[in-house]
Amino acid sequence: MESGADPQRVRVEIEARSSYRIMWLAGIRELDLTQHCLRTFADCDKPQIDRRKRHQTLWLPATNPPPAWYLCALPFPWDWPRNAHLAFEYAPGETWEGEAMVRGLRVNLTDAHPIFGWGEHSIPAKEPLRRSRLHRTCRNWQFGWWLRDNRDVPDAPPLTAGKPDEGGQLQFA
Repeated sequence: MESGADPQRVRVEIEARSSYRIMWLAGIRELDLTQHCLRTFADCDKPQIDRRKRHQTLWLPATNPPPAWYLCALPFPWDWPRNAHLAFEYAPGETWEGEAMVRGLRVNLTDAHPIFGWGEHSIPAKEPLRRSRLHRTCRNWQFGWWLRDNRDVPDAPPLTAGKPDEGGQLQFA
Protein backbone atom coordinates (compact mmCIF):
# COMPACT_ATOMS: atom_id res chain seq x y z
CA MET A 1 0.00 0.00 0.00
CA GLU A 2 1.41 3.38 -1.00
CA SER A 3 1.61 5.92 1.82
CA GLY A 4 1.63 8.88 -0.56
CA ALA A 5 4.93 10.12 0.88
CA ASP A 6 7.88 10.80 -1.40
CA PRO A 7 11.05 12.29 0.09
CA GLN A 8 11.67 14.24 -3.12
CA ARG A 9 8.18 15.70 -3.51
CA VAL A 10 5.29 17.32 -1.66
CA ARG A 11 1.87 15.87 -2.43
CA VAL A 12 -1.11 18.22 -2.72
CA GLU A 13 -4.53 16.67 -3.26
CA ILE A 14 -7.33 19.10 -4.12
CA GLU A 15 -11.04 18.32 -4.03
CA ALA A 16 -13.20 21.11 -5.45
CA ARG A 17 -16.78 20.94 -4.22
CA SER A 18 -17.65 24.24 -5.92
CA SER A 19 -17.01 25.72 -9.36
CA TYR A 20 -14.05 28.06 -9.69
CA ARG A 21 -13.41 30.77 -12.29
CA ILE A 22 -9.71 30.96 -11.37
CA MET A 23 -7.45 28.51 -9.54
CA TRP A 24 -3.67 28.65 -9.25
CA LEU A 25 -0.80 27.54 -7.06
CA ALA A 26 2.40 29.55 -6.66
CA GLY A 27 5.69 28.56 -5.02
CA ILE A 28 6.79 31.97 -3.76
CA ARG A 29 10.45 32.99 -4.08
CA GLU A 30 10.32 36.80 -4.32
CA LEU A 31 7.78 39.51 -3.53
CA ASP A 32 6.59 42.70 -5.18
CA LEU A 33 4.55 44.44 -2.50
CA THR A 34 3.76 47.33 -4.86
CA GLN A 35 1.36 44.87 -6.58
CA HIS A 36 -1.66 42.89 -5.38
CA CYS A 37 -3.20 39.53 -6.35
CA LEU A 38 -0.87 37.02 -8.05
CA ARG A 39 1.58 39.80 -8.97
CA THR A 40 2.42 40.10 -5.25
CA PHE A 41 4.41 36.91 -5.77
CA ALA A 42 6.87 38.34 -8.29
CA ASP A 43 9.06 35.27 -8.76
CA CYS A 44 7.17 32.06 -8.27
CA ASP A 45 7.00 28.46 -9.44
CA LYS A 46 3.64 27.82 -11.13
CA PRO A 47 2.72 24.13 -11.37
CA GLN A 48 -0.07 23.17 -13.76
CA ILE A 49 -3.48 23.14 -12.10
CA ASP A 50 -6.87 22.60 -13.74
CA ARG A 51 -9.70 24.62 -12.18
CA ARG A 52 -12.27 22.41 -13.95
CA LYS A 53 -11.21 19.16 -12.25
CA ARG A 54 -13.08 18.07 -9.15
CA HIS A 55 -10.14 15.96 -7.91
CA GLN A 56 -6.47 16.43 -8.71
CA THR A 57 -3.12 15.54 -7.22
CA LEU A 58 -0.07 17.75 -7.65
CA TRP A 59 3.50 16.71 -6.90
CA LEU A 60 5.73 19.65 -5.94
CA PRO A 61 9.53 19.31 -5.78
CA ALA A 62 10.94 19.13 -2.26
CA THR A 63 14.45 19.80 -3.51
CA ASN A 64 15.08 23.55 -3.15
CA PRO A 65 11.49 24.25 -2.09
CA PRO A 66 10.26 27.85 -2.09
CA PRO A 67 9.73 29.47 1.33
CA ALA A 68 5.97 28.91 0.85
CA TRP A 69 3.30 27.85 -1.61
CA TYR A 70 -0.01 29.62 -1.99
CA LEU A 71 -3.23 28.16 -3.41
CA CYS A 72 -5.88 30.62 -4.59
CA ALA A 73 -9.30 29.84 -6.08
CA LEU A 74 -12.00 32.35 -6.98
CA PRO A 75 -15.54 30.92 -7.16
CA PHE A 76 -17.99 31.12 -10.00
CA PRO A 77 -20.05 33.19 -9.64
CA TRP A 78 -17.53 35.44 -7.91
CA ASP A 79 -18.21 36.18 -4.23
CA TRP A 80 -15.27 37.66 -2.23
CA PRO A 81 -16.07 35.86 1.08
CA ARG A 82 -16.00 32.50 -0.78
CA ASN A 83 -12.51 33.03 -2.27
CA ALA A 84 -10.39 30.03 -1.24
CA HIS A 85 -6.83 30.56 -0.02
CA LEU A 86 -4.29 28.23 1.54
CA ALA A 87 -0.67 29.04 2.33
CA PHE A 88 1.63 26.15 3.18
CA GLU A 89 5.27 25.21 3.51
CA TYR A 90 7.49 22.17 3.17
CA ALA A 91 7.49 20.06 6.35
CA PRO A 92 8.94 16.55 5.88
CA GLY A 93 6.87 13.82 7.52
CA GLU A 94 3.86 16.05 8.27
CA THR A 95 0.38 15.73 6.84
CA TRP A 96 -2.66 17.98 6.98
CA GLU A 97 -6.23 17.86 5.70
CA GLY A 98 -8.75 20.68 5.72
CA GLU A 99 -10.56 23.44 3.90
CA ALA A 100 -8.70 26.20 2.05
CA MET A 101 -10.05 28.97 4.29
CA VAL A 102 -13.65 28.43 3.10
CA ARG A 103 -15.95 25.47 2.60
CA GLY A 104 -15.82 24.05 -0.90
CA LEU A 105 -12.11 23.51 -1.54
CA ARG A 106 -10.67 20.63 0.48
CA VAL A 107 -6.91 20.03 0.49
CA ASN A 108 -4.72 17.15 1.71
CA LEU A 109 -1.03 17.91 2.19
CA THR A 110 1.74 15.32 2.55
CA ASP A 111 5.19 16.53 3.61
CA ALA A 112 3.82 20.04 4.13
CA HIS A 113 1.74 21.97 6.64
CA PRO A 114 -0.47 25.05 6.37
CA ILE A 115 0.61 28.49 7.51
CA PHE A 116 -2.00 30.25 9.62
CA GLY A 117 -2.00 33.50 11.56
CA TRP A 118 -1.62 35.97 8.71
CA GLY A 119 -4.23 38.47 7.57
CA GLU A 120 -4.89 42.17 7.35
CA HIS A 121 -3.03 42.61 10.65
CA SER A 122 0.15 41.45 8.83
CA ILE A 123 0.27 44.71 6.85
CA PRO A 124 2.40 47.39 8.57
CA ALA A 125 0.24 50.25 9.88
CA LYS A 126 2.45 52.84 8.14
CA GLU A 127 2.39 51.11 4.73
CA PRO A 128 0.83 53.72 2.34
CA LEU A 129 -0.82 51.06 0.12
CA ARG A 130 -2.73 49.83 3.17
CA ARG A 131 -5.17 52.67 2.46
CA SER A 132 -5.94 51.11 -0.95
CA ARG A 133 -8.93 48.78 -0.62
CA LEU A 134 -7.60 46.64 -3.50
CA HIS A 135 -4.35 46.02 -1.62
CA ARG A 136 -5.62 45.88 1.98
CA THR A 137 -8.32 43.29 1.24
CA CYS A 138 -6.12 41.16 -1.04
CA ARG A 139 -5.25 38.01 0.88
CA ASN A 140 -2.24 37.37 -1.37
CA TRP A 141 -0.87 40.81 -0.44
CA GLN A 142 -1.58 40.17 3.25
CA PHE A 143 0.33 36.90 3.07
CA GLY A 144 3.15 38.61 1.16
CA TRP A 145 3.67 40.96 4.11
CA TRP A 146 3.62 38.00 6.49
CA LEU A 147 6.28 36.26 4.38
CA ARG A 148 8.49 39.34 4.40
CA ASP A 149 8.32 39.60 8.19
CA ASN A 150 8.35 35.89 9.11
CA ARG A 151 10.31 34.10 6.36
CA ASP A 152 12.57 36.91 5.06
CA VAL A 153 11.33 36.42 1.49
CA PRO A 154 13.21 39.01 -0.59
CA ASP A 155 11.80 41.68 -2.84
CA ALA A 156 12.07 41.11 -6.56
CA PRO A 157 14.58 43.37 -8.28
CA PRO A 158 12.89 46.33 -9.98
CA LEU A 159 12.28 46.06 -13.71
CA THR A 160 14.64 48.23 -15.70
CA ALA A 161 13.81 49.95 -18.97
CA GLY A 162 14.51 47.80 -21.96
CA LYS A 163 14.64 44.46 -20.13
CA PRO A 164 12.82 41.73 -22.12
CA ASP A 165 10.19 39.66 -20.32
CA GLU A 166 9.67 35.90 -20.79
CA GLY A 167 7.71 36.48 -24.00
CA GLY A 168 10.45 38.69 -25.45
CA GLN A 169 8.44 41.90 -24.93
CA LEU A 170 10.21 44.95 -23.54
CA GLN A 171 9.20 46.01 -20.03
CA PHE A 172 9.59 49.57 -18.80
CA ALA A 173 9.81 50.66 -15.19
